[in-house]
Amino acid sequence: KYLKFACEKKVTHRNLRVKSETFHNKLNSLSFTLPMANSKSFFLTFNHLTIYFILLLLSQSPQIHSTCRNFCNNIPINYPFSIDDGCGAPQYRHMLNCSATDLFFLTPSGNYKVQSIDYKKQTMTIFDPSMSTCSILQPHHDFKMSEIQSAIIPPTPDTVFILVNCSIDSPVLNHYKSLCFNFSGHSCDELYGSCTSFKLFHLLSNSTPACCFTGYETVKYMSMDILDCTHYTSVYNTDRLEGVGPLDWLYGMKLSFSVPDTGCARCAKSGGTCGFDVETEMAQCICSSTSNSTRDCAGGREINFADSYRAPSFPPLQLLYILALVAISYSILLK
Repeated sequence: KYLKFACEKKVTHRNLRVKSETFHNKLNSLSFTLPMANSKSFFLTFNHLTIYFILLLLSQSPQIHSTCRNFCNNIPINYPFSIDDGCGAPQYRHMLNCSATDLFFLTPSGNYKVQSIDYKKQTMTIFDPSMSTCSILQPHHDFKMSEIQSAIIPPTPDTVFILVNCSIDSPVLNHYKSLCFNFSGHSCDELYGSCTSFKLFHLLSNSTPACCFTGYETVKYMSMDILDCTHYTSVYNTDRLEGVGPLDWLYGMKLSFSVPDTGCARCAKSGGTCGFDVETEMAQCICSSTSNSTRDCAGGREINFADSYRAPSFPPLQLLYILALVAISYSILLK
């Protein structure tokens, strides 16, 4: 029995040895076709791939993301205007304000609601919510623009200011009669007779109070107190209002703006946004939230490195990938 048991054990060990040798032979044949992890060639290849991926990530050009908003609700905001400081032309800085519902044109006398901006005709229509119209009477106040506003975005010639309920001592009825003119054949009688808001003045005086159709230059240099008129209103597109009653007039103001020639077309064509340095007010082409140029965002541009250079940044996933490659490479080197 002992001899039989010994023979069986010997056979078993022999079988196991044969199977083990067969397994190792297959493993060696398999590993022969694959690069060894600890071989020099594999390490060099892995290192080259690591460097390649790092350089690829470093060379990725950031997309152009302007920091300038180009819409306020449904009104487009293009050059020379802006609602963000540093965007647009510096001459129009702080002239517009965008609220949750409206765009406002800011002046020393108040904020005026912007109704539309026509960039082809270079006009902007605004409306004073506190201004009297044919249907509502508001407390009187002056319309004042800053000096630069009067120079670069004044009311158009077809915007008429109507001075209402003027005293007989008003300068525009005496020494400065020439400041009043005929407005498309309309008269004071028509104004006081058609408008519910202005009928009150006619009823209180038992006669037709004086009024004056005049241009922006009059209200620019003379306040309502000096003009000795209690109220004013304004209408635009007056060349189209002949034969149109006061109820259907276009109340508000149309402003005419000029566009500074600072090479903005070149900047916009390269994908940038025209703006300026908030400290020096020098023109700049805004290429991204961290990069500005003096000309455009294309190759070979002149860049203001002092203001535009930022260290390259990576998303967290890319950074983690780079660190993992470096760690694996280092661990292989230690082996």
